[in-house]
Amino acid sequence: MESIYLIIVIILLGLAVLDLIVGVSNDAVNFLNSSIGSKVAPLWAIFAVASVGILIGTMFSSGMMEIARSGVFYPEKFTFPSIMMLFLAVMLTDIILLDLFNTFGLPTSTTVSLVFELLGAAVAVALFTLWTTDTGDQLGDFINSGKALAIIGGIFTSIAIAFIVGSLIMYISRVIFSFNYKKSFKYLGSLWGGIALTAITYFAIFKGLKGSVLVSDNFILFLDNNMSTALLYTLGGWTVIMGILQHIFRFNILRFIVLAGTAALAMAFAGNDLVNFIGVFMAGLDSFKIAHNVAAAGGDINTLYMGRLSEPVVANVAWLIGAGIIMVMALAFSKKSRSVSETELNLSRKGEGLERFSSSPLSRSIVRGSLIVGKSFGSITPASLKKFIDGRFIPVELENKASYDLIRASINLTVSALLISLGTSLKLPLSTTFVTFMVAMGSSLADRAWGRESAVYRVNGVLTVVAGWLMTALVAFTVALLVGLFLMWGGKIAIALMVAVVAFMLFKSGRLHTKRKSKELQQQQILSSKDQLINSCNDEIHIVMDKTISILKRVIDGLKDENRRSVKKAMTEANELYSRYKDKRNYEVVPTLESIQLNALDLEQEYVQLVDYSYEITKSLKAITESTFTYIDNNHTAFSKEQIDDLRTIFNTLTEVYVGYIKMEKTNDYSNFDQVLNLRLTILDLYAKMTKRQIKRVKEGKSSTRSSILFLNLVNESKIVTLQSGNLMKTHRNFKIQAAKSGGKYVDSQSVINNATLN
Repeated sequence: MESIYLIIVIILLGLAVLDLIVGVSNDAVNFLNSSIGSKVAPLWAIFAVASVGILIGTMFSSGMMEIARSGVFYPEKFTFPSIMMLFLAVMLTDIILLDLFNTFGLPTSTTVSLVFELLGAAVAVALFTLWTTDTGDQLGDFINSGKALAIIGGIFTSIAIAFIVGSLIMYISRVIFSFNYKKSFKYLGSLWGGIALTAITYFAIFKGLKGSVLVSDNFILFLDNNMSTALLYTLGGWTVIMGILQHIFRFNILRFIVLAGTAALAMAFAGNDLVNFIGVFMAGLDSFKIAHNVAAAGGDINTLYMGRLSEPVVANVAWLIGAGIIMVMALAFSKKSRSVSETELNLSRKGEGLERFSSSPLSRSIVRGSLIVGKSFGSITPASLKKFIDGRFIPVELENKASYDLIRASINLTVSALLISLGTSLKLPLSTTFVTFMVAMGSSLADRAWGRESAVYRVNGVLTVVAGWLMTALVAFTVALLVGLFLMWGGKIAIALMVAVVAFMLFKSGRLHTKRKSKELQQQQILSSKDQLINSCNDEIHIVMDKTISILKRVIDGLKDENRRSVKKAMTEANELYSRYKDKRNYEVVPTLESIQLNALDLEQEYVQLVDYSYEITKSLKAITESTFTYIDNNHTAFSKEQIDDLRTIFNTLTEVYVGYIKMEKTNDYSNFDQVLNLRLTILDLYAKMTKRQIKRVKEGKSSTRSSILFLNLVNESKIVTLQSGNLMKTHRNFKIQAAKSGGKYVDSQSVINNATLN
C-alpha cells in the first residue's frame, strides 16, 4: 500500500483539528450569545457551563456520522483512491471557507458548508472518473440526490421555522411577564422554569440519547414506552425544584434556566455539528483501514470500491472526547469567535448604538411596509387591548448594560435547544447557526428591540447574513468542485500545493483580522472623562497638522518628479486619515457626549467642532491625493515649473501658519494669534493670484486641459484646507481656554511638525 494514503490520513487529521478550531470559532459561539448578551454570569462561568455541555454532547453525535460517509453520495461507486481525494478536497475547502467568514465576523453554517462541499467534491471526482474511464455510468449514479435534497431542505426550512417560533414564543412571553417581570415572575416563575427545563430535558436528553454511544438499545426502548410518564415526573420535579430555589433560597431561577439552556444548546451543538468537523476525517480513517486490510490480503486497492462506508458505524469514544476537548479550547481562546459573536449581539441588542451594518433599499422597503401593516392592525385593534399590550412592552433599565434581559435570553436558548435537538434525533443536520441566529432575530423583533432608529440597519444586517448563508452553499460547492478536479488531475503535487495554499491563507487572514479588529476598537472608542477629552483633542490637532503637511509635501514632490509611488503613499495616508476622522465623527462624538457628565457646554461644543473641522480637512486631502494619483497613474503631461512653484508657495505659507500656531500652543500664549490669522488671509489672496496665473497659462497654450483642471482642483481644495485649518486653530484655542476654566488637566504633546519646509 502506497505511503501517500497514510500521508493523506495524517493531513486529514491535521485538517480536522484546524477545522474544529475555525468551525467552532464560527458556529459554536452562537450558543454563548444569549448568556453573554444577558450577562447572566461571569464570562468564565458561562464558558465552564458550555464546556461541560460540549463534552457531554460529543457522546451523542455518532448517529450523525453517516452524513459524511454516505449522506450525499453513493460510496459504492467510488474507488479507494478517488474517495480519499474526495475527502481531502472537502476538508481543504471547509477550512478556507470558514476561516474567511470568521475573519469578517459573519456567522455561517458548518452544516451547509459540509453538505455542499461533499456534493461539489463528489461531482468533481465523479466527472473525472467518467472522463478518464469508460464505466457506462452517468453522473446521477454517483450522487444521492434524493437524500441530499432532503438534507438541504431541512437546513433551509429551519430558517423560517426558527424565526417564526422564536418570534411567537417571545411575544407571548413578553405579554405575560412584561419587561418589569419580577412581580409576575414571583407567582409564575417556578411553573415557567419547570416547563422550560422539561422541554430542554426532553429534547436534549431523552431524544439525544438515541444517538449516544453511552446507553443500550434496551434503555432507549424503555424510554420510548414510558415517555409520557417520564415527562410528567420531569415537569413535576423541575417545578418543585424551581419553586424551592425561588421562594426558599431566594435564588434568581432565570439565571439557572439560562445557564441550563446554554449547557443544553452546547450539548445539541456538539451532538449535531461534531460530524461537520471530524466526520470526514473519520470516514477517511475508516476507508484507510478497509483498504489496508484488503492490501494485506493481496487485493488491489486501486479497484477497491468503498461500499462498506454505507454500513452503520459507531464512533470511537476516544476520538469523540478528543474532538470535544479541542472544541472547548477553541471556544475559550479563539479571538475570531468574538467577532462572530459580536455580530449577532449587535443585531439583537436592546436600544441604539453603533450599528455594524448600513441600510439598503430592500431593508428600507421592508421597514416601511412593516410600519404600514402595523398602522393598519393598530387601527382595528381595540384601544383598551392596544393600551394593555403597549404597557407590557415598556422597557426598563437593564442591569450591567446588558444587551437584553433574562426572559429573552431564556427563550432564545430554550427554543434553539429544542429545535436543534429535534433535528439531531431525526438525524437531520439542522444548522446550529441558522437556528440560533434566526431565533435570536425573531425574539428581537417580537421584543421590539428594532426601533425606528435602528430597524433598517438591523434588517439589512439579517439580510446580509442570510445572503452570506446562500453564498456559503454556492461557494462551498464551486470551490470543492474545483479543488476536487485539481487534486484528481494533479495527484501528489496538487496535494502539496493545496496544503501550502491553506497555510498561506490562514496566515494572511490572521493578519487581516487583527487589522479589522484594531479599526473596530478605534470606532468604538468613547472618551469617558473630562481629562481624556482634553488630552485627546490636544493630541488630535497635532496629528491633523502633521499629516496635512506630510501629505501635501508628498503630493508636490510626486507632481514635480512624476513619482507615482510618492503620490500613492500620500493617497494611502490621506485615506487612512479620512477614515479616522469619519469614524470619530460617526461613532465617537455622540457616545462621548452621552458618557461624559459635564457642566461645560462650551467645552463640549468646541470638541464637536474640532472633530468636524478635522474631518473637513481630511476630506479635502483625500480629494487632492486621489485626483493627483489618477493624473500621475494615467501618465498625463508633467506639471510645469511655474505650476510646481505656485503650489510650493502655498505649501510653505501654510506650513508657516501651522508652525506659528504650534509655538503659541506650546507656550500657551495666544497674544499673536491675529498674526496667524493674517497669514491665512495671505494664503487666500495667493489662491486668487494662482488661479489668475493658471488662466493666463491656459490662454497662452502653456498648460494642457487635464493639467489645468487638476491644478485648479488642487488650488480649490487647498483653499478649503486653509479655511478649515483657520477654523480648527481658532476652535482649539477656545477649547483650551474653556478647558482651563473648567479645571481640566493638559498633558502637552511632542512637537510633530519636523522638516516640513520644501527646499
